[in-house]
Amino acid sequence: MSLPGGSDKVSLSSFPVLLVEDKDSLRTMLRLALEAQGHVVIEARDEPEAVEHLRRSRPAVVLTDLKLPSGSGLGVLRAAKELDPELQVVVMTAYGSIHDAVTAMKEGAMDFLAKPVEPDHLVLMVERAIAQRRMLSEYLLLKEELAERRGAPRIIGEDGQLRQVLQQLHRAAATDATVLLEGESGTGKELFARALHALSPRAEGPFVAINCAAIPETLLETELFGHEKGAFTGATTRKQGRFEMAHRGTLFLDEIGDLPIGLQAKILRALEQRQFERVGGTTLLHVDTRVVAATNKHLKSAVAARQFREDLYFRLSVFPITVPPLRARTGDIPILARHFVERFCRDLRKPTLKLSAAALEELAAYRWPGNVRELQNCIERAVILSDGDVIQPRHLNLSFRVPGGGEAAGAQTPPDPWSGIDLSGTLADALRRVTEEVERRKVRQALTDAAGDRARAAEALQVSYKALVQKLRDYGIAESG
Repeated sequence: MSLPGGSDKVSLSSFPVLLVEDKDSLRTMLRLALEAQGHVVIEARDEPEAVEHLRRSRPAVVLTDLKLPSGSGLGVLRAAKELDPELQVVVMTAYGSIHDAVTAMKEGAMDFLAKPVEPDHLVLMVERAIAQRRMLSEYLLLKEELAERRGAPRIIGEDGQLRQVLQQLHRAAATDATVLLEGESGTGKELFARALHALSPRAEGPFVAINCAAIPETLLETELFGHEKGAFTGATTRKQGRFEMAHRGTLFLDEIGDLPIGLQAKILRALEQRQFERVGGTTLLHVDTRVVAATNKHLKSAVAARQFREDLYFRLSVFPITVPPLRARTGDIPILARHFVERFCRDLRKPTLKLSAAALEELAAYRWPGNVRELQNCIERAVILSDGDVIQPRHLNLSFRVPGGGEAAGAQTPPDPWSGIDLSGTLADALRRVTEEVERRKVRQALTDAAGDRARAAEALQVSYKALVQKLRDYGIAESG
């Protein structure tokens, strides 16, 4: 993934300016002044219009009045920073409202202009903002290129949420802070961990990974910390643990939520003091290891249930990063799908196939419970099954397809969804039945999306844990949580 403005010589048109001003005459004057210097200007009259342009046009600089007829300049600033924390925002304000401009700068604005705005001053400030944006983009691109040369995985996608994750990754990589990657299974947390390592000053050191859920509890301690000769039956030689192997590098603790409670104290000590003893040993070993952990569980819930130590949770989540599920960034599905098609065609020595429009529609409509991993497996299977130049929906074999080989869409007219609803009785009776059915389905869906984790499901539904448990009982689905 590349950030905007990554070429060696970038024209000013690569850095559009979003101008938010409700007075037509002033907005026209400022636009003409900027266009005279070669800038591309996108105009908005209020906050809702500005937010729409932010999402659609991805400007590199935002110039906004603080007083707007609908919303405010502070609202524009917050929306810009939520979309892209590095977005440069300059605010304009009347002379008597300088304290508002100071508030805006505390919230991340680059600078402010007092009205009446001097066009030359405006152009100078915009060009300074663009120069800062260009330097940041080129710096991040150089880091990415260097990381790729060192073997960093390529992270594919252009979604705004993914961009934010990558920016967080860059910031975390420059430090030695412990990072906690949270996200559903299949979102690529190990990929992000490897990228973080390759972007960090430890890139020349080892990257050592261990899946805490895949190793029996009786063996996990020796895998992590090693053992001395004779420590137990079968320990015929001394063995290094993963903490030692990752010295001057990065240790990736995958599925940290499955770490046995008995081992958590020793992990905490190793993180805090950077020292430990091998199993069966008495000598303290000191290591210089950066730890990145990952989980698909809601660790706060595990802490509340006393299944995970609170002190270890806080030690691990110094720099938490949430990797979004694939269904939350649907715009990246065709990009990822085409990438996987090219990759598997190359691996299988087949001519590069194309995805039909119908296949792309099915990919976009599917919820991808297995996230990027499931999409990758789906495309690999489709490439193998395809007997022509184009991948069709039948090659995808997605779970929502109609049994018997028919297409999920277009084979027959779907039944009227209202035909099965009981509308008898009073209006209040009918509304109650419909509301209960919608609530039952929504609760089930939230529980499925949260992989059975009730706390996460309650958080997604924005209800209390106690209220969710009661609803599960009311609808007879308590056992499925």
